[in-house]
Amino acid sequence: MGGFWPVADALEYLAGSWRTERTVRDLASGDEGRFSGTTAFGRLESGGLLSQESGMFVWQGVTRPAERTLRFLPGATSGTADVRFADGRPFHDLDLTSGRHVADHPCAADLYRGEFTILDADHWRTVWRVGGPAKDLVLTTDYARERKDGRAVRPTAP
Repeated sequence: MGGFWPVADALEYLAGSWRTERTVRDLASGDEGRFSGTTAFGRLESGGLLSQESGMFVWQGVTRPAERTLRFLPGATSGTADVRFADGRPFHDLDLTSGRHVADHPCAADLYRGEFTILDADHWRTVWRVGGPAKDLVLTTDYARERKDGRAVRPTAP
């Protein structure tokens, strides 16, 4: 895997189930947590995808279930999407046509800046940098497409 992998149709690329591994680093305290689970992108009748992430999150030695639901709606062109929270509020835009996209999401006094990188047909990564008066975090998530047997597709050697 090297460089960016352009995507002609963002929703088609994302559709399906992905093994999801995330690290969460608190740059101020040095604490680090891990999330491990799956993200399933299922079709919405009205168009777009419903992203349902579920798994286990470990923070400061405590393991607990974690989940998140987002809506990926069709964007202006096939390589783009309009990402929204489960309740319909806007989250960020997404343009995968070049294989890389940066999006901002202001939230109260905090700024979330996400970088999306498509690595190949079966692997992509997000890095969210969260800054604000009480937050200084980096969340790095790696996605690997799941095979029919539920195992993740392994990266190809460069």
